[in-house]
Amino acid sequence: MNRKFLYKVLAIGIFLAGISFEGKSQLMLTIDEALNLAEQQNPSLRDSRMELERYQQNLIAQRASLKSRFSLNLNPVNYQRNRQFETRLSQWYTNESFSTGGTFQVDQPILLTDGVISLVNSFEWRDSKSTNTEGLETSNRAFQNYLYLQLSQPIFTYNTRKMALKEIELSYENAHINYALERLRAELSITRQFYSVYSAQSNLEISRDELENAQQSYDHIKNKVEADLSARDELFQADLNLATAKSNVESQITTLENERDQLKKILGVPLHENVIVVTEVTIHPVDINLDQAIQNGLASRLELRQREMESERLDFDMIRTKADNEFKGDIRLSIGLTGDNPAFKNIYDNPTQSPRVSVSFSVPIFDWGEKKARIKAQKIAQQIHQYQTQDQEIDIELEIRQAWRQLENYRTQIGIAEQNVENAQLTYDLNLTRYREGDITGMEMNQFQTQLSNKKISYTQALINYKVQLLNMKILSLYDFEKRSPIVPLNDLNENK
Repeated sequence: MNRKFLYKVLAIGIFLAGISFEGKSQLMLTIDEALNLAEQQNPSLRDSRMELERYQQNLIAQRASLKSRFSLNLNPVNYQRNRQFETRLSQWYTNESFSTGGTFQVDQPILLTDGVISLVNSFEWRDSKSTNTEGLETSNRAFQNYLYLQLSQPIFTYNTRKMALKEIELSYENAHINYALERLRAELSITRQFYSVYSAQSNLEISRDELENAQQSYDHIKNKVEADLSARDELFQADLNLATAKSNVESQITTLENERDQLKKILGVPLHENVIVVTEVTIHPVDINLDQAIQNGLASRLELRQREMESERLDFDMIRTKADNEFKGDIRLSIGLTGDNPAFKNIYDNPTQSPRVSVSFSVPIFDWGEKKARIKAQKIAQQIHQYQTQDQEIDIELEIRQAWRQLENYRTQIGIAEQNVENAQLTYDLNLTRYREGDITGMEMNQFQTQLSNKKISYTQALINYKVQLLNMKILSLYDFEKRSPIVPLNDLNENK
């Protein structure tokens, strides 16, 4: 009986919705089609997906920065003429020079040590002329090339490059998780709204049935009044019942259109398009092991992985805090050859070795307790995060327990609601006969009609509540108890991509 009733609701709903929107484009959706459509068009999913792509590009850029970097700096024209004092000879002279050149450089970051090794070649052609106060003129026109290999290495401090790469990797993983969570949230919200539209469609058809029954009752009473078989006040009551039924139909149409607009919004569908949901709400009760649901939820929930990543970020912040006013150093080593000659081909006929060694240290002396206070504040932040993680684990278990209890309650309510519909239908049919025979008034008959409509609505809502709560349990525990398999959102996301 119930399945026939649901098929009737579905068929009539589609038919009447098609009539009411004749001439407009129609989009008929099942729940799976709605979810697939939302995958590309849902606003929240779109924003989350773009955020994921942004962090992915940041990670690509950070990894690319660890590869060899080639650069070329050109100085095609450099002319100057100035008056200078030569302290060695204690005399003034005028210098005029023209030069052109450039520098080619290859920098290779070293991720393991946070150092940089560089190969540099600086080439220049210079034409220089100087005249002293006595009129003595000297000039030089030559090529010069300086080729050297340089190592720059910080010491006694943390590896900034390795930490920066790890932080960007964590940010990308976090964006990945946020997208996966957003997909789960979207699935739940879309399912709820989908069934809200379905419920509104079903309620509309129930109100139409009520209107049809009220119309038949009105016509029946009208004939009896005209034949002087019933009092006229019965006709007034029948007319009132008919007007109320018409008003209910109009209210349900308004509710349906509002629910459809909400569904269009979260699906990313233009509001002018007509959406009709197509589904069969059948329930196959599922036995759920509460302990298994809790265990799988605590082991798999992505929010806990986000907590772990946040803990790693706090560890990085502690490293930076401890590096404030720290003892650290820097080593610079380079070795190369310098050559110069008026003839380009002879530029290295008489090369000069140019080694360089530089070691520097930064030694903090006294900071008035600044570093100690900052470290203590960071430790407190880590403790707060630890407590929040423990609280979230409790919240996850609490959510799963509440969802399980609600599911068990809905299973009971479905059975009760199904029996209520059958009883209300039998009661209505029996009293309809009594009404037509004049044993009860129109007001009493209207009460039986309202009772039947309410029980049908309650039954439909009980079915929907169970399906939505079962989906919520799957999301909370990340376990599909219908298929008896765990849910791994990140793997599912990678497969879709």
